[in-house]
Amino acid sequence: MGKKRIITQQGTDAEILKQQAYVSKKKVDSGIFIVEATYNNTKAVFTDTKGNTLAWATSGSLGFKGAKKGTPFAAAKVGETVALKAAAMGTKDVAIVVRGVGSGRESAIRSFASKGFNVVSLKDMTPVPHNGVKAKKPRRV
Repeated sequence: MGKKRIITQQGTDAEILKQQAYVSKKKVDSGIFIVEATYNNTKAVFTDTKGNTLAWATSGSLGFKGAKKGTPFAAAKVGETVALKAAAMGTKDVAIVVRGVGSGRESAIRSFASKGFNVVSLKDMTPVPHNGVKAKKPRRV
């Protein structure tokens, strides 16, 4: 196996962001950053305080394939991408909501918060089953 080539992009973060994806022209002072970290993927959504989606990214949409989608590195890239989009909208205060038990939970939050946002709150909203589904009947031989 040969070495992997890393493609670097020239320009500022805002220019790179305009090349990569859609950026809302809406100005938002505060919003909610929602991270869903599963074993296979990491999804991040940035919404306004009412819950309307303004920006999103997944590790699959950033070009990661297979088992690499669930890694902390891919989650960090997802958090960074959404943070750039949120910064382009002029966001200052952010509430963070985390769902799931994947390995990308913490790294997505750290990469998002490192972009200079004021984190107002951090909630873990991982769904927990109270009883689960009904068990299968025992096998009769």
